[in-house]
Amino acid sequence: MSNNSAYLFAPPEVNSVGIRGESKRFPVRRIYCVGRNYAEHTREMGHDPDRELPFFFNKNPDNLVLDNGNFPYPSMTKDVHHEIEMVVAIGTGGVDIPMDKALDHVYGYALGLDMTRRDLQGEAKKTGRPWEIGKAFEHCAPMGEIVPAASIGHLNKGAIWLKVNGTVRQQSDLSQLIWNVPEIIAHLSAIFELKAGDLIMTGTPAGVAAVKPGDVMEGFCEGLGTITTKVV
Repeated sequence: MSNNSAYLFAPPEVNSVGIRGESKRFPVRRIYCVGRNYAEHTREMGHDPDRELPFFFNKNPDNLVLDNGNFPYPSMTKDVHHEIEMVVAIGTGGVDIPMDKALDHVYGYALGLDMTRRDLQGEAKKTGRPWEIGKAFEHCAPMGEIVPAASIGHLNKGAIWLKVNGTVRQQSDLSQLIWNVPEIIAHLSAIFELKAGDLIMTGTPAGVAAVKPGDVMEGFCEGLGTITTKVV
């Protein structure tokens, strides 16, 4: 009997991310994203950077673009922005995880891009509608390999930047996160039950801007290396 005999059609493949130095892959369950988590980016988006409670939106596991693959320019938009971010990979889950135990749940870290249809996101904001149309479209989450915390420790400082066609557009330091990783995990786990396989995109520095077909985006984070994605 086929393993798929219980289903009307073959179930989708498991989306996964490569792990540096490992043959096994990291299966992805959910992708959470923290909004406005660097002060200068909060200001450039027209908001006050005071420490209001963090808020979250989601991307989908099948939105991932891996192995420095291309980013196809999406439909229904004329204003697609780059947002470079450190990503936290959850290795063990929980509910109401205390801050002093939060890093015990982190398997590793990666570098990712939260690509955004800014014009569609802006329309959603004006009408009070969800952001998915601007944030959770196909190919909107280019991501590099996961680097285990066991090999690099836990990242709380270090340069992060993004270049487009060789010109720096975003540049900051992980120490400038408004909400750090333990705080993010503690708050998020009070809202949702975190489980192994969850990814958390921790927010982007200032300097977000539009890209066009032919542009090459190169991101870097200290401890994680680089990610390169071409807009096609």
